[in-house]
Amino acid sequence: MSARGSIESLASEGRSRSRAELMAGDKAVYPGQGPCRMVRVVKRVVDASVVMFYHLTVLDDNRGDLFVPVEKAHAIGVRLLMKKAEIPGLFAHLRKSAKTAGTWKQRAIDNLKLFTSGSPYDLAEVVASLTELGDTSSLSLGETVTLGRARRLLIYEISEVMGETRAAVEEQIDYALERQKEIAN
Repeated sequence: MSARGSIESLASEGRSRSRAELMAGDKAVYPGQGPCRMVRVVKRVVDASVVMFYHLTVLDDNRGDLFVPVEKAHAIGVRLLMKKAEIPGLFAHLRKSAKTAGTWKQRAIDNLKLFTSGSPYDLAEVVASLTELGDTSSLSLGETVTLGRARRLLIYEISEVMGETRAAVEEQIDYALERQKEIAN
């Protein structure tokens, strides 16, 4: 098998070629884990059938390994990193006033949906809304953890895309959020 994410073998089995194609060395995002590097495609036997997996290494300080079934990668939300040209739009999204649900329970549901989508714009929405809420009232423990995790994932992805340090990216995010406050007032 080639280093390509098994697209050729999927096509030969009569399956769709519309799935995202990962190659060894590509950087991708796994929702809730952040940026990863695709190491290789691994063949494993699961319940007496051969299953192809993407072997991903998480690009954070812990460097964990993930094995994602190739056939389910798209459904799980695995995607390539953003393009550099998309970063200004993401910062503009952070500067917009965010909608926040009235009750903690609805906020938790909304944030979970946004968080698990894997979209950097949805992560920015979580960061912006919880930061804005935190400026007017105290966040619950769960909201504080969600905000911290969403910020971390957003910082890691932007850092990987831009080739900048995480501290520099965090400053840029803080600046965008400060601009949000200025615009709101």
